[in-house]
Amino acid sequence: MPSACARHILVKTKEEAEALKKKIAGGGDFASLAKKHSTCPSGKKGGDLGEFRPGKMVPAFDKVVFKMPVLKVHGPVKTKFGFHLIETIYRN
Repeated sequence: MPSACARHILVKTKEEAEALKKKIAGGGDFASLAKKHSTCPSGKKGGDLGEFRPGKMVPAFDKVVFKMPVLKVHGPVKTKFGFHLIETIYRN
């Protein structure tokens, strides 16, 4: 079964997620922005979610992590938790 390692930034609004994505695109540090803005407990670790398998996260999240290009920031992705910016670090 495949596994992947990803990090994310979770915020309440699409606008906030888009603003953070622009900062990252402009050279902003993903981990620093996650620590400052993410509402997920993983924010303290720079958004790092560690390694996980399909089905552990909500479907919209899994879809990005297991199907979209790695080392690229995707989103905003809406889930019941809010809006995510997701970066897959690696996938096996």
